[in-house]
Amino acid sequence: MTAALASEYQRIRHTSAAICAPLARDDYQLQSIVETSPPKWHLGHVTWFFETFLLQAFVKNYQPFRAEYNYLFNSYYQTVGSMQPRAERGLMSRPTVEDVYAYRAAIDERMMALLSDADPSQAQAIAARVTLGLHHEQQHQELLYMDIKHNFWRNPLRPIYLPKTLPVREATPLTWETSVGGLLESGFDGDSFAYDNERPQHKVWLDLHRLASRLTTNAEYLAFIEDGGYQRAELWLADGWYHRKQHGWQAPLYWEQRDGQWYEFTLHGFEPLNLAAPVAHTSYYEADAFARWSGKRLPLEAELEHKLRELPITGHFTDSNTFHPQAGTGQHYGSLWEWTASPYTAYPRFKPLEGSMGEYNGKFMCNQWVLRGGACITPADHIRPTYRNFFYPHDRWQFSGIRLAEDV
Repeated sequence: MTAALASEYQRIRHTSAAICAPLARDDYQLQSIVETSPPKWHLGHVTWFFETFLLQAFVKNYQPFRAEYNYLFNSYYQTVGSMQPRAERGLMSRPTVEDVYAYRAAIDERMMALLSDADPSQAQAIAARVTLGLHHEQQHQELLYMDIKHNFWRNPLRPIYLPKTLPVREATPLTWETSVGGLLESGFDGDSFAYDNERPQHKVWLDLHRLASRLTTNAEYLAFIEDGGYQRAELWLADGWYHRKQHGWQAPLYWEQRDGQWYEFTLHGFEPLNLAAPVAHTSYYEADAFARWSGKRLPLEAELEHKLRELPITGHFTDSNTFHPQAGTGQHYGSLWEWTASPYTAYPRFKPLEGSMGEYNGKFMCNQWVLRGGACITPADHIRPTYRNFFYPHDRWQFSGIRLAEDV
């Protein structure tokens, strides 16, 4: 097994612990809503993934670190047994934070042994599974940022995850960029890593269209609010209007009005709303209503993919330590995941991976919507033009934004 893969394993595993380093011990236990998970659970789950799908699969006569962890840290893999209900992950005071870090250290030691002494006949299969596991852990690193933010926001003290002064820049003028139409290729076709839901490459027809040159700003979204956008049923899909009324939505998640002034909660603290920055933490329903109010529409996922293919993968990724979207041009990568008008479904001729890994993506291809481009909480080496993120249309705690499109 290559030293490069072992080094990559150590780097990514260390990053997860580094994300949690600013937390107090009490913070590791929090689960503010059903959609989030305690940081302690994330650290245990990604470790369980390597133990279950690498060590148990490739080490002869392997003895689990602790058999009960298969129940506690299994997320949704029905093929390997039952699991702690998602809504009850925050009830687990044991194992302790120290126990979870001991678990991580033990599995890391065993993984290093596997990577250095793997049977040559299994080396390729092990490398492929490790690579999947590392990308899986990077997904949970994004979830850690998302969940920590929501956990802290629910606290009236509004704790600060990472003290930092956010820059205030002017918004760039909004222009419209005409994109190519016709019969084009979409999806991943290569030898490097990609999830199964990005394959196979296939033909798509795109009509001539234009994409906004940047993401929708807080100022533009505020104009929608001030024009009664949250009170005008004609702008909303029926399900969206139901969620708006049921949950009392009047603004994006993390916005708060004090003495007539809008503020926004960020991982860097409670800040006056930066009108030039991209609006964040909107649901698909809110993005769709805003697009309709604007006389535009949301882009198709294939439209965004073909724009992403033209661009270098640059942006405010996690290495910038700026975990909030910034004003500027482009913003296609490393700002906010962009809602599309495309439902999350299988590509033509899609085949999930064999065995338990087939549960990774395919079974979620129902009632969710695709987002593209990566966010400021995305590791730069985790994103591709073909990457398909997906969330339910009412979800708002993810780092999601709005790019408008129009037909030509």
